[in-house]
Amino acid sequence: MSGRSDSEPLPDAHTEDASREARRARWAAAGAGAVLAPAGAAAALLRLTGPAPVLVPVAYACGAAVCALAAVLGSRGRTRRALWLLVAGLMVMALGDQFD
Repeated sequence: MSGRSDSEPLPDAHTEDASREARRARWAAAGAGAVLAPAGAAAALLRLTGPAPVLVPVAYACGAAVCALAAVLGSRGRTRRALWLLVAGLMVMALGDQFD
């Protein structure tokens, strides 16, 4: 006897690959959000000191906040929502850049 009951599933390579892929997606979402949030905040501060309209730094700051939220969601395993929020945050920042 192997000490294992017949009802226990055998560990297979597919579940290990899936967990590794999920972990990689969490790190990617959290890392991208952690990079984009301070970049957007820095851009907001730089645009605030310049002659740009007020809407430009506000858009950068809002986009940075959305990317920070995406980093938090990504670190908690909500990768699909985090990636959509990253896209939305970048679009808000790009829209703010169009007003400049």
